[in-house]
Order: sequence, then C-alpha cells, then structure tokens
Amino acid sequence: MNLISNQLSLGNDHAGYELKQYLLPHLQKWGLKVHDHGAHGVDSVDYPDFAHPVAEEVVQEKGLGILICGSGNGVCMAANKHAGIRAALCWDVELATLARQHNNANILCLPARFITPETALTMVKAFLTTPFEGGRHQNRINKIPC
Repeated sequence: MNLISNQLSLGNDHAGYELKQYLLPHLQKWGLKVHDHGAHGVDSVDYPDFAHPVAEEVVQEKGLGILICGSGNGVCMAANKHAGIRAALCWDVELATLARQHNNANILCLPARFITPETALTMVKAFLTTPFEGGRHQNRINKIPC
C-alpha cells in the first residue's frame, strides 16, 4: 500500500471511541506512526478538546489526520478553524477519495453514528493512499484561506 504519509494524528470524542478502537489495529498494521490524542473511553467529553490537538499536529508535522465524532460535524468545524487545515466530512469512499484528489484534504472526519466500521476502514484506506491531483485544483485551494 502506498501511503501519502506515514504519520497520522488521530482524535475522537466519546461517540467515536469504538470506531477508533476498530481502526487502530489496521492503521498500525499498515505501518503508520499513529499519535492518538484520545478520547480513551466512552465517557462524555467535548470534541474540540481532541480536534484542536490533531489539527495543530497536522499543521506542524505536515502529516494527515483522522477525527471521529457522532456526526463528524463537530470535529470538522473545530479542525477547520486552524489555518492550513482542510478537514473533510465524508461518509463514503468516493467522498474520501475526492477529498484527497480535488481538495488536498489533510484531515478525514468520520461520522461514527452513520457509517459501519467496514465502510470507515475502506474510507480511511482511500484517504491515506489517494494523492492530490494538483493542477486546476491547486488554484481553488489557494483561494480557501481568508
């Protein structure tokens, strides 16, 4: 498998904990250096407390990130507050692929309550192996920052 990056920042809230636990062994098997920012259980927590450290690490180390919460919306909104982050909320493989190809997304946001673990795994694999196409898409990305 040709990974875009061998570094991965991972974060979740309580609703994303079980999906993260399902994904972790696969990520490690693929040889990724995973930095798990938590949460480390199902007790209620605030998603920004986990989204912000992932976003900061992705910006600093130029790796990729995965954030997981119930709907995916909260972690996506929090991550996208950081300059240089292009977090994409995806719920199927085609969206995850296009987020990398066309938007050069650097964080994949997963809605744990709306996708199966198997779908999430397929999406993560697509996200981590799909290169950015550049070209006409780069001009559009250059216009994103305010």
